[in-house]
Amino acid sequence: MQFSSKYEYTLLALLELATAYSRGEYLHIRQIAELQNIPSRYLEQILATLRKGGLIQSTRGSKGGYILTREPSEITLLDAFNCIEGGSGIAAFTTNQSIGKKVVQSFCLEAYQAVNSVLQQYTLQDLRERQENQSQTQLMYYI
Repeated sequence: MQFSSKYEYTLLALLELATAYSRGEYLHIRQIAELQNIPSRYLEQILATLRKGGLIQSTRGSKGGYILTREPSEITLLDAFNCIEGGSGIAAFTTNQSIGKKVVQSFCLEAYQAVNSVLQQYTLQDLRERQENQSQTQLMYYI
């Protein structure tokens, strides 16, 4: 399964915001865009959607920017997915479907539920910890 680039950019932006949250910092769009190599215009749309969805808030001014509305450990990857992708699900069964279509739709529903379960298990804090572990692993060198 492959996630949309919009969702991947969303997670990258949220990862930067989670890191800044621990320092109590607000981040500007251009900072996030530069740190994660995300087109600024696209990032503006993503951040507007996240703000409307209640995952982030914004403040104007020179010390303003964007910040998470909750602790990174309280925001799941499913929260971000539902906010950005609209929580789209599998279409409901109708009575006029062929047996083959019902079987395929049943399989798709099971896969969708499995993905949701995994996304619900992980938080932005988990992503931050993985990033820190990866950074430390890359810093190690052997003589």
